[in-house]
Amino acid sequence: MSIKPEMATSTSGFSRWAEKVFKLSQNKTNVRTEIVAGFTTFMTMAYVLIVNPQILSNTGMDKGALFSATALSAAIATLVMAFHANYPFALAPGMGLNAFFAFTVVLGMKYPWQVALTAILIEGLIFILLSVTPVREMIVNAIPLTIKHAVSVGIGFFIAFIGVRSAGIVVNSEATGVTLGNLKSPEVLLAIIGLIIMGYLLARGVKGALLIGILITTLLGIPLKVTPIPSSIISAPPSLSPIFFKFDFSKVLTGEFLIVMFTFLFVDMFDTVGTLVGVASKADMLDKDGKLPRARQALLADAIGTTFGAILGTSTVTTYVESAAGVAEGGRTGLTAFTVAVLMLLSLFFAPIFTIVPSAATAPALIIIGLFMLSPIFKINFEDYTEAIPAFLTIIMMPFTYSIAEGLVFGIVSYVVLKIISGRYKEVSGTMYVLAILFILKSILG
Repeated sequence: MSIKPEMATSTSGFSRWAEKVFKLSQNKTNVRTEIVAGFTTFMTMAYVLIVNPQILSNTGMDKGALFSATALSAAIATLVMAFHANYPFALAPGMGLNAFFAFTVVLGMKYPWQVALTAILIEGLIFILLSVTPVREMIVNAIPLTIKHAVSVGIGFFIAFIGVRSAGIVVNSEATGVTLGNLKSPEVLLAIIGLIIMGYLLARGVKGALLIGILITTLLGIPLKVTPIPSSIISAPPSLSPIFFKFDFSKVLTGEFLIVMFTFLFVDMFDTVGTLVGVASKADMLDKDGKLPRARQALLADAIGTTFGAILGTSTVTTYVESAAGVAEGGRTGLTAFTVAVLMLLSLFFAPIFTIVPSAATAPALIIIGLFMLSPIFKINFEDYTEAIPAFLTIIMMPFTYSIAEGLVFGIVSYVVLKIISGRYKEVSGTMYVLAILFILKSILG
């Protein structure tokens, strides 16, 4: 089949633009790899477009408007990441933070959701201020290299745990916390089949193995009645008007409001820091000193995303651990993030099609990604217990507490304490001392 001259010119023009903007050759990647990586990241994190509206709608917010707000806030933040930081990381409203928003602040503390959005707005503005100054970047670079490697491994176990839970392979148990699910259920069987398919494709060295596996598993779910058949293909995006710019500043000066706002601030900061460090470690993006180049630009992306997310009507926007999926497929530049952002925008019009992808099809990809994230464990010095114990605590506390931030807290505090009592306090930076003290105070006062 011959390629029309105008088509070849167009493709070549896009490649030249992508090379100029994202420096593909310098990062040892190409357009095809980056786009496949973007599709893969999108497919593994796209559940947010369903789950986030479901969680936040418990507050009385309009579910359709929340769908649009979720997609738009993710697209805006991810575009900033793509063009300002040139990293393959995607952003969206964070899981856990949305549950805190809905079930603790609104349903538990009885604040109207408009007040909660106001807390998110103020948090975002503070983040922008901190991100244009060296403060957040200083925090990222102050974390010891052993903790950074451990964060990558901990995120791997955390992602895998999310995968087995969303597939139903592991379920809640009153007696033991978790237990084996019903392996005979169609959803679990489909997830196991998907895991085998993806494993086979990876073993054969197929490019885009995770994305292809997700698509094949979704199709196999139709005869198993796990994947529904959509009634329509395209629909207009739901209106944002019920939740757009709906702020209530009447509680801003109260003590409870400040606690809520700083809780959002704390969790978002260290979720983002943990995710950036962990995924960057896996992708070998850290420099020889263990620092993340352009960290300030990357941190600004989620600050802008959080601020715009509040304006649009959704909870805190943060960097997504599922970005590891695209990194695993070879994504190394902002073109991966740009692809995710475009797909987020397109999803506004293709919601009926998008929503048929079942969690049983994406869960196997999350499990495989967990495996991909484990390799930095070989860089941890297990002979030095002042390094090994903090690393170990960082790793295990992420899945055990269901929080990247909490795993990082345990790692940092134990690192500082062990270095002090071992007489090696000079190995700890001033920033690490400050962080450890703040974490301890938060635990005592929280």
